[in-house]
Amino acid sequence: MVQVNNLYKTYKKGYAPALSGINLNIEKGDFFGLLGPNGAGKTTLISIICGLSSANIGTAYMNETDILRYPEKIKKYYGLVPQDIALYPTLTAEENLIFLGRMYGLSNQPLKVEVEFWLKKMGLSNHRHKKIHEYSTGMKRRVNLIAGILHNPSIIILDEPTVGVDVQSRVLILETLKEINRNGTTIIYTSHYLEEAEDLCSRIAIIDKGKIIKEGVPAQLISQENRYSNLEDLFINLTGKELRD
Repeated sequence: MVQVNNLYKTYKKGYAPALSGINLNIEKGDFFGLLGPNGAGKTTLISIICGLSSANIGTAYMNETDILRYPEKIKKYYGLVPQDIALYPTLTAEENLIFLGRMYGLSNQPLKVEVEFWLKKMGLSNHRHKKIHEYSTGMKRRVNLIAGILHNPSIIILDEPTVGVDVQSRVLILETLKEINRNGTTIIYTSHYLEEAEDLCSRIAIIDKGKIIKEGVPAQLISQENRYSNLEDLFINLTGKELRD
């Protein structure tokens, strides 16, 4: 689904490459965790995969389409759920979703069916006419998720989808993502919640200082050495305890 080869990216004012020789293969049906400390290169890599940023060297493909040459062509394949709430605060949840669905090219009746289905599934039917700025953080996160999956993409890319939410919203979001993945959708996911990533992800890549330093199935990576009891132990061992403010 996504293939990245020898990818380098340096920003004009950067002291070091943001990405330094990244190679990555994400297969159809993967729940793939892209994990790393702050400033490791996760956001830069996601921006390139989504066709929102260029690279200095290397190639990137989504569904065999050259991302760097044809960024507009890949937009139909993926849905992006950013860490920032990407909604219009003065519109209601329903108005946001109808507007965004039309941007995806969904027509009136199918769009209304999808909006109705997802609002009900995410526990928002009774709040559909409330403006987004009146929502709690958990409610905003749920609408933010719907906005990225409304057009039924084959790949969903999520950046910290549960940050700052209440327990109930977190459980609902994670259960929904598991269900979507079981139905065949490929998911690329970043998070600092490593216990969450260990539970969700079929494969992970740990990135630090622009390089992938470990990749594989979480349970297998943890069991390679007896000193690791969980993914957090492995992560700290590889990336260190130094603060990344």
